[in-house]
Amino acid sequence: MSVQLERLRLLLQPLCRQGLCLAFSGGVDSTVVLAAAVSIPTEKPVQAVLFATQLHPPAEEKEAEKLCREMGTTLTVLRVDEFSDPCILQNPVDRCYHCKKLLFTTLRRHAQELAYPHCADGTNADDLLQYRPGLKALSELSIISPLAQCGFSKAQVRALASELGLSVQAKPSSPCLATRLPYNTPITRQALSQIARGEAGLQSLGFAGCRVRLHGNIARVEIPLIDFPRFLQQREAVVSMMKGIGFAYVTLDLEGFRSGSMDEPLGLKKQAGSGEETERT
Repeated sequence: MSVQLERLRLLLQPLCRQGLCLAFSGGVDSTVVLAAAVSIPTEKPVQAVLFATQLHPPAEEKEAEKLCREMGTTLTVLRVDEFSDPCILQNPVDRCYHCKKLLFTTLRRHAQELAYPHCADGTNADDLLQYRPGLKALSELSIISPLAQCGFSKAQVRALASELGLSVQAKPSSPCLATRLPYNTPITRQALSQIARGEAGLQSLGFAGCRVRLHGNIARVEIPLIDFPRFLQQREAVVSMMKGIGFAYVTLDLEGFRSGSMDEPLGLKKQAGSGEETERT
């Protein structure tokens, strides 16, 4: 066992023994926390909790259930409707704060029903270096972030996933679909559906690392620079597919894929060590 894994287990031991609910998405961060937690003998089993929301593809639920089965634990699904919160739908610059507040208030309520005193998530140390208004909500609700407390970067988390033999070790981050819209652009079900279908279509064409950013009726596609030649070779198929979904115009962002590109107009510079957009937990 590596020093890093032992450090994580030591931090989790008292939490698990007293009762821990973990916000679990099936992403690499929360999966590493869950894998470490379930390895700790305790009378109170760790509760892995998935938020089933309007802002994430429903397929993630099946993936999360599969991971929990592989780790010998069960998954609890809490259904949360962000469309019930007008502030979230207005998509302000601090949207993530309001969304996290709604999600983790729901998690806190669930934990209280179980008489579990602790709630945790998969925030890592790199997340602390980026624009993350949702971190304020986590702090207000006393949500514990074991990876961040241990100082583990995303690269270190992936190394732990490899050590643990987890199938998600190379899985890309999966931020909510609202990150594909410019701030202060209202969030609608139609827009989210178009974005999700567009990204799924691109993935079916072999572009795994992609984002479809929506600007009115224009789809701004972000893919890794290395994929540009292949993308242009499939230009007709891409345009046909995207227009069939409802986009009037299809553009390729010449800067390529970069996480958090909707934050760029805010003038916030990414700090060293920051990388991917926040995944849902």
